[in-house]
Amino acid sequence: MMDETGEEEEEAWLQLRPVEPLPSQCCGSGCSPCVFDLYHRELARWEAARASKDRSLLSGEESQSCPSKLNPETFLAFRISAVDRLTKDTYRIRFALPRNSQLGLRPGQHLILRGKVDDLEIQRAYTPISPANAEGYFEVLIKCYQTGLMSRYVESWSAGDTAFWRGPFGDFFYKPNQYGELLMLASGTGLAPMVPVLQSITDNAEDETFVTLVGCFKTFEGIYLKTFLQEQARFWNVRTFFVLSQENSPEQLPWSYREKTRFGRLAQDLIEELVGSCRRKPFALVCGSAEFTKDMARYLLCAGLGEDSCFLF
Repeated sequence: MMDETGEEEEEAWLQLRPVEPLPSQCCGSGCSPCVFDLYHRELARWEAARASKDRSLLSGEESQSCPSKLNPETFLAFRISAVDRLTKDTYRIRFALPRNSQLGLRPGQHLILRGKVDDLEIQRAYTPISPANAEGYFEVLIKCYQTGLMSRYVESWSAGDTAFWRGPFGDFFYKPNQYGELLMLASGTGLAPMVPVLQSITDNAEDETFVTLVGCFKTFEGIYLKTFLQEQARFWNVRTFFVLSQENSPEQLPWSYREKTRFGRLAQDLIEELVGSCRRKPFALVCGSAEFTKDMARYLLCAGLGEDSCFLF
């Protein structure tokens, strides 16, 4: 039978037991380590410490010093320096980095944002759109939804606030001249991982990779980063196209967009046309909703691009 001192000690250990994450705390992006991986790791550490009655084992190596660099396992605080509303529901957020440092991501990698709404912790994945070598800042593109918990959190932001990120994550690692041509298929904010990859190519005079970027949006007004995309399309090796699902009149578009804009959905016939018009054998990058990604993978396969010729973000 446990005496009072033993009961108090047992209660103290139970208070130190890691709390299992809620489903809302998983971003669903397949990150490694996932928030559940971290929980099971901490739980094993707690069980070992409890069995040996040595609380020093709970600290682990990570807590011996305050982390100063981005880490996949530890959330770091970043100050918001600017909030720019691009459309009625999409924002470009700039975060400050200390002493003109760089974030340390490769083009196309993403981060995990932690938010808290109504005492419920949530986590979501976002890809920075700033250049990989940007100094002193990084930017993300975030679309907000009426019923989204993270959207409520993001819409409460203003310059000077602090947000918590961990990372980097992502298995696509671009190398200059690795592919003859990149065929980028993006829907909505799926444009985000394409932006730093594209800019890394045009910023490097020795990278002669061709790029064909196709952005799918509902309306012309809803196209993100128009100025950036127009500037990129001036490079000799870059082409941009747009597919608008809720418009059907080229006369309503600026002249510079009429020849490179289609209406409706990005479907099999247009994918085959795009693949056929590529100047070199393409490697496809796809990012968008789960439905969009699934459809594009099927269309690309029918157009002759196998699984080894595409990457799905």
